[in-house]
Amino acid sequence: MAERLNRTIPADEAGRKLVTKKAEEPPHIGVVGDTYTILLRGEDTAGRYCLIDMHVPPGGGPPPHRHDFEETFTVVEGEVEVSFRGEKVVARVGETVHIPANAPHQFHNSSEKAARLFCICAPAGQERFFEDVGVRVGSRTDAPPKMDAEAQEEFKKNAVKLAPKYKTELLKEA
Repeated sequence: MAERLNRTIPADEAGRKLVTKKAEEPPHIGVVGDTYTILLRGEDTAGRYCLIDMHVPPGGGPPPHRHDFEETFTVVEGEVEVSFRGEKVVARVGETVHIPANAPHQFHNSSEKAARLFCICAPAGQERFFEDVGVRVGSRTDAPPKMDAEAQEEFKKNAVKLAPKYKTELLKEA
């Protein structure tokens, strides 16, 4: 074990384990037409953050919303249009977008090919919201099942009901 030369940081938390995960490993969660793969959960990071691999097909992306945690996206494939407090910007491959806590926002894939984003939410918890409102799918790029109008309405009701538990507010406009 390495000798500690700098004693200003806390001791190693020996109970915490190294976590490795491949993007192909579940869970893959279908939400609003997108597929989100949970790479790191709050329990993996002592609640500090979660990491989500987002597959956003053309036309995909969540409705306008806000939440009390920080959210950062890095675009690794494709592009997305981000609305932040009414201002729109396009984020392309290699670009990172940070959304401060409580700010109204949304992102939307208005291109003709799928986008892939790595999303960090800090502190963790958003991964649980996705698991509670979404459906399990087979792979990182599988689309969630199509919902008829009745199923869509039920999904919306459930999301609105659960959003406060995860400190999220669904909005009419970003």
